[in-house]
Amino acid sequence: MGRRATGLRDRYLTDHAEPYKRPRSVVQDRRLIEKRIKPALGRKKAENLTRADVSRFHSGMRATPYEGNRALALLSKMLNLAEAWGLRPDGSNPCRHVKRFREKKRERFLSAGELARLGDALAAAERDVTERAPAIAAIRLLAFTGARRSEILTLRWSEVNFDSACLRLEESKTGQKVVYLPAPALEVLSAIQRHDGNPYVIVGRKAGSHLVDLDGPWKRIHKAAKLPATRIHDLRHSYASVGVGAGLSLPMIGKMLGHAQAATTERYAHLAADPVKQAVEMVAGTIAAAMAGRQAEVVKLAKAKQ
Repeated sequence: MGRRATGLRDRYLTDHAEPYKRPRSVVQDRRLIEKRIKPALGRKKAENLTRADVSRFHSGMRATPYEGNRALALLSKMLNLAEAWGLRPDGSNPCRHVKRFREKKRERFLSAGELARLGDALAAAERDVTERAPAIAAIRLLAFTGARRSEILTLRWSEVNFDSACLRLEESKTGQKVVYLPAPALEVLSAIQRHDGNPYVIVGRKAGSHLVDLDGPWKRIHKAAKLPATRIHDLRHSYASVGVGAGLSLPMIGKMLGHAQAATTERYAHLAADPVKQAVEMVAGTIAAAMAGRQAEVVKLAKAKQ
């Protein structure tokens, strides 16, 4: 009897992902399986999946190309394992030759006004109890630390060091990592209720679990705050953009975000041009005023520089 894709999903998680992958990667895989693979292909037998099935599955995620490509890559890995486990003939992976979507790097930075509206929306959700407290705390921690979503959702109390004001993550995308905690983040963590028998900071609905899906709460908070086309990951971009705007160097931004490679931080280089533009305008304005004989304006600009 053939193994359905749901059965392959379970075996992939128990026999491959959980033993060999980092816990945070397992969380991401499980989310993609539950959100994308299971609804679309869960009734199909793994050995009967065709390239046409995979193409339809992938094409259905055209509106979210990045996630669509990650889901396709995960499905391909699952089907490669199906071959190794004797569930499909060798070399039969139907994901081969399915063309990936082109991905455009999206960098959305929240303005000061948008951050204010986000704060108001979170406060209202907390006051009116329209969202669960763990989800609200998670969004605030993401905004105040610039951490990755998986790092906050799978955060354990054993990794929180209040005395040193930091998180000492045992595992992250870039290995072991220290996330320093500013006062607003410490305030959020101090207010979170601990649950006996649950090691996680951001608890899920099931006993002993952590929150898995933040998309629903974010969608509602995002709508309430009237934020146009904003993803949860944009909070990390915004954290970086505020740092660049404050004059912090790109190497410093990279250290704050835990980037393993300097090239990853280079995406924020263009933001550093804003202070330069302001300086150029000020200097040229002074020269133009002097050349035009507007001495009073020159004095005013000179004082502004001091």
